[in-house]
Amino acid sequence: MSVRDRLLLYLRKRLESDPVPLRLVFWDGYQFDFAPGPSVTLVLHSDEPIRALLRGNFERLGDAYVNGAISIEGKIEDVLAVGISLAERFGRPGVLQRLTRLTRLIPHRRSAEADAANVQHHYDVGNDFYRLWLDERMIYSCAYFKTGLEDIHTAQRQKLDHICRKLMVRPGERLLDIGCGWGGLLVWAVTRYGANGVGITISERQYAYAKELVAASNLSDRIEIRRQDYRDLRHDSAFDKIVSVGMYEHVGLENLSSYFSIIADLLEPGGAFLNHGIVATDPKGRARGPAGGEFIDRYVFPGGAVPHLSRVLVEISRAGLEFADAEDLRPHYALTLQHWSGRLEAHRSDAIRTAGERRFRIWRVFLAGMACAFDRGWLSVAQVLSFKPLGSGGASRPWTRAYQYAENPPDRDAIPCAATWTGPTTEEWATEGPPSPQLRGVV
Repeated sequence: MSVRDRLLLYLRKRLESDPVPLRLVFWDGYQFDFAPGPSVTLVLHSDEPIRALLRGNFERLGDAYVNGAISIEGKIEDVLAVGISLAERFGRPGVLQRLTRLTRLIPHRRSAEADAANVQHHYDVGNDFYRLWLDERMIYSCAYFKTGLEDIHTAQRQKLDHICRKLMVRPGERLLDIGCGWGGLLVWAVTRYGANGVGITISERQYAYAKELVAASNLSDRIEIRRQDYRDLRHDSAFDKIVSVGMYEHVGLENLSSYFSIIADLLEPGGAFLNHGIVATDPKGRARGPAGGEFIDRYVFPGGAVPHLSRVLVEISRAGLEFADAEDLRPHYALTLQHWSGRLEAHRSDAIRTAGERRFRIWRVFLAGMACAFDRGWLSVAQVLSFKPLGSGGASRPWTRAYQYAENPPDRDAIPCAATWTGPTTEEWATEGPPSPQLRGVV
């Protein structure tokens, strides 16, 4: 029996009770449909990938796709659905686990040089490549949808505004953006809210782009862009507000305590910090969804790691900051990734010309797979807001979330905040009833 016949016999037995919409095309032109009207075609250009199929080794198949040993035809969402179905049935899948875990839990402490190499691998693909599928401001993080019907440009503007509102950014404040990307958030905060900004990144391409953006926006006297590791901020002067969006995933679980401690030291008393990043949905940080594989570790996101939200809150509190608010944005990121994936598909020829066929194949799988992971709840993303306590020990903070959603944001000094107690004593409470606190100052 030929290797082709062995493969077909094996697959037909495994799939006959519940066929998948897959057409298998062999190197000699022979083809077999596992269901009528298949939506996905898998083309084997040689017999090399057959061993991986027979063994259910989807990690090897991922390598074969990236390296051109197999081709896949069909809409990317259909391709992913068939891939997940096969992975779940064969019980030895590979590629998709890295779509739900992102990395091994590395036990040793990484150096700044290693982190820089990992970041450059991910972000220094080329600004022209990212420009094809990101929004007009080059925001590479979860967008914020109010109806789900917005285009990606509108949703990203809403995200930038949502962050600035949460932080209560006001004119003249010093804002630090850790992992500033291509500079979009800083430009928004400075032009719309009057802040003065400092942004750091260790990506050469992002640094160059952000510098040019700031200069072109005539904001060089208001925004400073640095090519700098967060660990080198230890002796910087204090900031009124600090934000980190989609960056702490690069820090490594073993470095979270140091990361949040540095941020706490950099904040002025009463200052606010917002951390926006991916979180695991398993309490122990284990992968959810189909298991196995090192696809993203090797090809897309080396050195990344995501904790459960509970670990984030513990580390923030351990650093001396007071946790105030957490917002889960999982559905927002699923839709964001769907927009990105669709835009990459629409610009396929330009993406291949800009970054090469191999890079296009990698990112095609990555974006669509991550969209699926967030849609199914295998991963989530959270915005965590915290404050640095004042000298008295407590943190001044708004009573409610209303200030974040007002049609016209109120003046920052007019937002009611819980502040240092200056109301009646316990004895006065007992004789006069519940007091009306006098608020002294805001953050």
